Amino acid sequence: MEMKLSFYGAVRNVTGSKHLLEIDGKKILIDCGFYQERNLKERNYADFPFAANAIDAVVLTHGHLDHCGLLPKLVKNGFSGPIYATEATAEIAEIVMFDAAKIQKEDAYWKKKRHEKEGRVSKYGYEPIFTSEDVEAAIKLFVKEHNYGKKISIFDNVTITFHDAGHILGSSFVVIEARNGDEKKSILFSGDIGRNDVPILNDPELPPNVDYVVVESTYGNRIHKPNGFIPQILTKIVNAAIKTNGKIIIPSFAIERSQEMLYYLSKLLEDGKIGKVQVFLDSPMASKVTNVFKKHKELFDTEAVGRISSGDNPYEFSQLQVVGSAEESKRINDYGKAAIIIAGSGMCTGGRVKHHLFNNLSNPESTVLFVGYQAEHTLGKRIISGEDHVRIFGQNIEVLARVEKLNGMSAHADKRELLTWLSGMTVDPKKVFIIHGEESSSISFARYLKYKKHWDTYVPTYEETVVL
Repeated sequence: MEMKLSFYGAVRNVTGSKHLLEIDGKKILIDCGFYQERNLKERNYADFPFAANAIDAVVLTHGHLDHCGLLPKLVKNGFSGPIYATEATAEIAEIVMFDAAKIQKEDAYWKKKRHEKEGRVSKYGYEPIFTSEDVEAAIKLFVKEHNYGKKISIFDNVTITFHDAGHILGSSFVVIEARNGDEKKSILFSGDIGRNDVPILNDPELPPNVDYVVVESTYGNRIHKPNGFIPQILTKIVNAAIKTNGKIIIPSFAIERSQEMLYYLSKLLEDGKIGKVQVFLDSPMASKVTNVFKKHKELFDTEAVGRISSGDNPYEFSQLQVVGSAEESKRINDYGKAAIIIAGSGMCTGGRVKHHLFNNLSNPESTVLFVGYQAEHTLGKRIISGEDHVRIFGQNIEVLARVEKLNGMSAHADKRELLTWLSGMTVDPKKVFIIHGEESSSISFARYLKYKKHWDTYVPTYEETVVL
């Protein structure tokens, strides 16, 4: 049996996940994500390093932009096969892709106007990478799987199985098995692995024994602080902002992180731990994703189900205002009292949060609270790294606001948690490929795993192909 694996994204960097598995001539693309690092964004515009119309099937691990964001471009370029995903993943990916198409259209318009004013020309032109029509075409190709743990036959000799990754709603790690006569090979793609004991979601399932593993390493060189301290730290930050009548800007990923923040804040408000502060959910995408959460309570953990059953719905409380239109969003600037503003995007690379940062970063009474990973070369990373000035909408903005980070809220397992998860396998894999992390993080985790488990680990390079 001939099996080859090529790495076309999230290799020695965090975003743009794309991995091409070839089995006896059949080509399976695992994820087709958008690059979010500033220095790699040009790859979103460039041609794919493979022929889109030669791909036979796509397997999507979850609905984050850096995993699903270029599926419409793939379809636009000629892909017409099935896209396999869990039901919740398909529903979230639909929201994410439509939002990305809208943002691209707006960004292309403003970029063109700015470049005309500055006398510059973009080498990729001013058309969006894909349109809402391309998104609609991609959605029609989704094959939705309702259950974890069920083997799905995608070719005569190939099956895939989704397992709960505990990362975001509907997220999966995927096991692909192939047979040719008596010969059998199996490979696991982790997608993104979540953490144990986090709100809303079940813990990640333990992996079965496989021949090969492709595993993320976002926090492969770090240890998270215990997430049990999050309510106390959040209480301190919010109450301090209330005293100064300031606004708390929370750049938050629309998927999972925004819902977790509502989960914590609603509980703190109910218990009287924080003052009666107004909470604005200023993210149309997060609002839509929250509706998906409401639909899929079967994916919640016991604690979340218990809260909802007792009438304490974390997504419906009196201090919460879900912001709809852009005009409503602008009016938040005129709100004269302390407020919490949850807005996307999580790395401040687009969306409404950039407008709130533009209006609040230079106010020493404001607070910017980061609750998620900030990739290199993103606006969020520059702010959290302590830069005095950052560029937003073509202007240099002085950073005078307090900048805080809520550790422990990551949706990614750290290096010890990844090790514990991988240790669920009782038979050593033949090889482990370390991907989806900054280069230093991937290399560090490869060494750590080799030291702890004596496994054969390898950090691939971009566009590298290996024979399995």
